[in-house]
Amino acid sequence: MKTDLRTIPQVLDRIADQFADHEALIAGDRRLTFAQLRREVRGAAAAMIDLGVAAGDRVAIWSPNTWHWVVACLATHYAGGVVVPLNTRYTAGEAADVLARTGAPLLVAAGEFLGADKTANLDRTALPDLRHIVRVPIDKDDGNWAEFVARGSDLDAVERRAAAVRPDDVSDILFTSGTTGRSKGALCAHRQSLDAPAAWAACGQVTSADRYLCINPFFHNFGYKAGILACLQTGATLIPQLTFDPEKAMAAVAEHRITVLPGPPTIYQSLLDHPRRGDYDLSSLRFAVTGAATIPVVLIERMQSELDIDIVLTAYGLTEASGFGTMCRPDDDAVTVATTCGRPIADFELRIDNPADDGTGEVLLRGPNVMLGYLDDPEATANTVDADGWLHTGDVGRVDEAGNLKITDRLKDMYICGGFNVYPAEIEQVLARLDGVAEAAVIGVPDERLGEVGKAFVVKLPGAELDEAAVIAYTREHLANFKTPRSVAFLDVLPRNPGGKVVKPQLRESI
Repeated sequence: MKTDLRTIPQVLDRIADQFADHEALIAGDRRLTFAQLRREVRGAAAAMIDLGVAAGDRVAIWSPNTWHWVVACLATHYAGGVVVPLNTRYTAGEAADVLARTGAPLLVAAGEFLGADKTANLDRTALPDLRHIVRVPIDKDDGNWAEFVARGSDLDAVERRAAAVRPDDVSDILFTSGTTGRSKGALCAHRQSLDAPAAWAACGQVTSADRYLCINPFFHNFGYKAGILACLQTGATLIPQLTFDPEKAMAAVAEHRITVLPGPPTIYQSLLDHPRRGDYDLSSLRFAVTGAATIPVVLIERMQSELDIDIVLTAYGLTEASGFGTMCRPDDDAVTVATTCGRPIADFELRIDNPADDGTGEVLLRGPNVMLGYLDDPEATANTVDADGWLHTGDVGRVDEAGNLKITDRLKDMYICGGFNVYPAEIEQVLARLDGVAEAAVIGVPDERLGEVGKAFVVKLPGAELDEAAVIAYTREHLANFKTPRSVAFLDVLPRNPGGKVVKPQLRESI
């Protein structure tokens, strides 16, 4: 569904004209038509300009799925800025690292949420570029969003900014943890942030008649691009959830006649197994997309039969590919959907590098939606995207006779916890700073609810008194919850190969 509209402000203007009175967003008691959404966006963009946000400036958003996130995101684009989503599970230290590296002058952040006020823990003295924080009220009336928007008045300046945005301008920087433990920011252009989710939406046959329950967080590629931007291009109505609760999700499906429900496999498993599923009318569901974990064939079959979802698809993508890559198609059977990631979408080429006898090798992608590069890191960019434009994904897989990709392993030890990528090197660096730890290694182990969770193997210094609880508590203090290991084993030595590298397959075999 590629169009001549190649910037996000252009798409917003077009959809607001075409579907002016159609509901764009329903979030709690706040309902916005597309025309109203554009008014909110233009007002917030004017406020950003009044605060001194210049074209090309980075605006960070650190908040769960509220309507403010959508407005702040689109307003940043409309003002010619670059969106920097921050994971809500980040600690203040992790968020500060991204804020410092992007030089963001403005942060739109949650007020108190789930009993925590992470924004208040930011060390502003270490963030000289961060001039303004706009707090979004969630659990308490502790925000200043209304005051922020009220300062925006120069709509002519907003229109000039929006008109000046070009398709190859950077629209967003999404950070993904690197195998060195230091996160990397993938730069994505407006045309990429539009074309890739448009291809995803086309596979699911998404139209303005759809109502989309967005459980995936907006700070993630999936919630932002396959959520906000997919709906923006199709006219579908977006209904975000702050946090996932199975019964609230079922109630939302019944109340709003939800038709589109993407998410990790654990979401569908929890709905299928919920004792009160029969109390809710889920018959409106027609399209579901899952991935980010191995999918049992029986789960796909139950989604089709028990939830009566017409189209159930799986997909594969990564941040460096604008969040996308391959996807199944509506006419694929349950086995194909469960055991493969489908075929390339969004003009991607797929290649297996140096395949073994069984066809297995590293998965490479090439096309117009490969990232522009990593923020301020040309070396890492060159190591990831080669001179011929091939993106080296670090994943191992093979392609079947029908052209479907099957991911079989990961080159970089990354595992996926609850739909989020976790890189052991980052956790290992944190453990190295814990008193009493001589060395540590982390692997992902199967978990029925989250897919995979971390298990740490720790070698203690002589005389050190450490137990599992202390190790887990230390990592929880310094890392987001999804990165925190759930179990710890103490070893006398870590298994290593002749080159000195830890042999993680041996650790996995010991489970």
